[in-house]
Amino acid sequence: QVPLVESGGGLVQPGGSLRLSCSASSSIFSGRTMAWYRQAPGKERELVASISTWGYSNYQDSVKGRFTISRDNTKNTLYLQMNSLKPEDTAVYYCNAPTHLGNWGQGTQVTVSS
Repeated sequence: QVPLVESGGGLVQPGGSLRLSCSASSSIFSGRTMAWYRQAPGKERELVASISTWGYSNYQDSVKGRFTISRDNTKNTLYLQMNSLKPEDTAVYYCNAPTHLGNWGQGTQVTVSS
């Protein structure tokens, strides 16, 4: 069983856009705040954005105004719309529930480069 599956990453130029998706098992997704994390080379994994079951969202300062987190509770799916991408956004992106961090998916690679 793979409870978390991220997709949608790729190689884009600075200023470009990507939309990431995360398919989660109902046991993880239902009734829980969900979040996107990222880990850049040589860096620790960090929280990017989170969204509650009611739709309240929070963002890391560096992505405010550029990224939008959303969720579809009927599909157990989490999304991250990323606009105006910068080289410093390059990382492997993961989704998870902050209350369920013992297990992680494979992540999806986002590379922003000229």
